Amino acid sequence: MTIYIALLRGINVGGHHKIKMADLRKMLEGMGLTHVQTYIQSGNVLFQSAESKVALRAKLEQGILEVFGFPVPVLLRTSSEIEGIIRNCPFSEERIRLAEEASEFESLYVAMLPEVPAVEEVEKLKNYENDKEAFEAIGEEVYLLFKESVRNSKLAGQLSKLSLPVTMRNWKTMNKLAQLAMEMQNEPPQ
Repeated sequence: MTIYIALLRGINVGGHHKIKMADLRKMLEGMGLTHVQTYIQSGNVLFQSAESKVALRAKLEQGILEVFGFPVPVLLRTSSEIEGIIRNCPFSEERIRLAEEASEFESLYVAMLPEVPAVEEVEKLKNYENDKEAFEAIGEEVYLLFKESVRNSKLAGQLSKLSLPVTMRNWKTMNKLAQLAMEMQNEPPQ
């Protein structure tokens, strides 16, 4: 069984697309997924399944549409992929520290896409880099580093213009998801 992390895009934000995590867990358990657990209200779900990532994504998106009545893009990563995202952070500890010192908000984020974005789309993002906002694209992820709030970021705003669905999580959330996946991996089988 593979440990997956489902990252739902755009739920429970600004009063739109509300999904209670208890209802989401119930739906996923009803689909036959095991060890289902959620983390915070922004749509992070860990579970185990023997199904493929492609099949699961379609199944989850269809289930959410049927149960909750609106479409929600779902991005999936395995626990080992989440660990790799953390391990492969392209920003140095020094650069992260300096960004954190300059900001009263979270500084490091990861935007995840369902596939590698087109090179020309990534190139367009470079127009929005400056001394306060930087990014590095590696595979299906775009790492973002901010010296000010992500909320006012022109660079972060451009991610929604990519031709692929994208969802973003801060570094603390990424590390917590990796920790929860590790704990799930170490649980005895049911």
